[in-house]
Amino acid sequence: MAAGSSVLPFTALGQDILAALEPSYYPPARTGLRGSHPGSNDHAHARAWAQRSDWGPTTDLKEGYDLVVVGGGLSGLAAAYFYQQKHGRDKKVLILDNHDDFGGHAKRNEHTVNGKTLIAYGGSQTLVEPGNAGEAVLALLKDIGVDAKRFDTAYDLDFYKRNNLGAVTYFNKEVFGEDKVVKHPYCNYPNYVEGLQGTKLADEEAAQQAPLSEPGKEQLLRVLKGGLHALKVPEEELNSYIRSHSYFDYLKSTLGVDDPGVLRMARHSALDWASTGADLMTIGSAKRAGAMGFAPKAVYDKDNPYIHHFPDGNAGIARALVKKMIPDVGKGNNAEELVLSKFNYSALDKSSNAVRIRLNSTAVNVHHRGDPESSGEVFVSYISGNKSYQVKGKGVVMACYNMTIPHIVSDLPQQQAAALRLQAKSPLQYTSVGLKNWRSIKEIGMGVAMSPGNMHQAVLMDFPVSMGGYEYTRTPDDPCVIQMIACPYGETVGAPKLEQFREARYRMLALQFNDYEEEIRAHLGGMLPKGTFDFDRDVGSISVNRWAHGYANGGPGDSTKIGRQPFGRITIANSDSAPGADAKTAMRMAARAVDELG
Repeated sequence: MAAGSSVLPFTALGQDILAALEPSYYPPARTGLRGSHPGSNDHAHARAWAQRSDWGPTTDLKEGYDLVVVGGGLSGLAAAYFYQQKHGRDKKVLILDNHDDFGGHAKRNEHTVNGKTLIAYGGSQTLVEPGNAGEAVLALLKDIGVDAKRFDTAYDLDFYKRNNLGAVTYFNKEVFGEDKVVKHPYCNYPNYVEGLQGTKLADEEAAQQAPLSEPGKEQLLRVLKGGLHALKVPEEELNSYIRSHSYFDYLKSTLGVDDPGVLRMARHSALDWASTGADLMTIGSAKRAGAMGFAPKAVYDKDNPYIHHFPDGNAGIARALVKKMIPDVGKGNNAEELVLSKFNYSALDKSSNAVRIRLNSTAVNVHHRGDPESSGEVFVSYISGNKSYQVKGKGVVMACYNMTIPHIVSDLPQQQAAALRLQAKSPLQYTSVGLKNWRSIKEIGMGVAMSPGNMHQAVLMDFPVSMGGYEYTRTPDDPCVIQMIACPYGETVGAPKLEQFREARYRMLALQFNDYEEEIRAHLGGMLPKGTFDFDRDVGSISVNRWAHGYANGGPGDSTKIGRQPFGRITIANSDSAPGADAKTAMRMAARAVDELG
């Protein structure tokens, strides 16, 4: 599997080589370390961490564009789309991205297992509440052929019931003393999976089955039976109290919890809904996120079900946007028809395109010609294949990670640069695993497995979506994809979130693929029945999608609004600038940034 992930050295992948790679250059089929893959952030880190400015001779490509977009994620792609909608489809746009694929966190993973192509997502998961996207984004979605009503039938709500799959918790031997699966989630997290079967175990039995000491089991039951009623606070003061008091203090002081296993379960019970461990949450935040000890409830209402999920997640939207702007890239007239389309990546950067997408290209310097207030041109320098190139645009949208912008836009006003440096993102990891069958998963009745002792705190069957000719797995004898989700936290419980993010990020990026493979081997091998599951026999492929800068957390006070202000002919997009952490927010910020350019 590790060997399969190596195609060419990343340093060799410049736009000058892209055409020579057709038709073999196809990043979605790559496995191994994906997401922020090895090499993708090297130049950005050299610029930000070491303040590197000398990249050798810079080749002026003599290329001029109406718009240059830095960042090819959903926000960057949407910015190019909105610009053409506003100014004309003939306007020339260049999109630069440091990764080997477009879409940013909207990453498509493909696994070939037993000769069958399985499609999965490696980041941005689902279009949340599309009806609330706003006028500009709704018009975009309609134009690229995203029909939200189609998911009413594409998403198989009966899949979990038909296969008797529900929420379980896996306790691993390393942390909890034994490998054990209990058919209870101990939190609300699995309730975002529409159609998932509810727990059949009473809290009392679930507490008894947990591999904890007798005092630990008693404490766990107190937490499961707890809630706001356990607080001795006057009703008129309750809302203020839960917004200002710590969830972990509530566990320890109000409920008398000191068992390390119970506290660990609680800390990992909210995952990516909170983007931080529950040790940093208020009682109110913990309640909203469904952390351990609060009554299970539906995450979304019946008018906004969590079903708007392409087989490749929001990569389906990214691909539809690219197809709209670069028609020759693939076959299909709408987002659904593109599900099985194998894109021709050599079409992305043709000189005949009005919109060009240049991958493996890291912007390192963006500056105006002359005075920013009166300038009509912006120069953009980027690194590709370890060589420096320069292009120019009449305007630039910075749709990249906002915290890097002060390192790239060299003449940014001091107050704005300081505000941007305060923006933060939490690390996030989505690992997709291609299995040759899921008989072992059926045996333990797992739709979602909470795993508080493991790197990946949740494991789930991928969402049951069939559309565009793609068929979701039908029986336990068929191949499937499972998703393993990790929200890495720092080792010191209660440490400030930025410290925890930094520590977890460094730890994540220091690991090699073999380290992840061994972790996944131990996790699945300990959780799944040994008589039914064998890792070497049943695992076909692994894609570890590491996002060192995952969910946008924003900065303190008005820093986000100050940071995203227009600067001459440069405007700022990306979901960071909201701040938010969903696809429609990323596209909405793109619309704003384009409007600000005029």
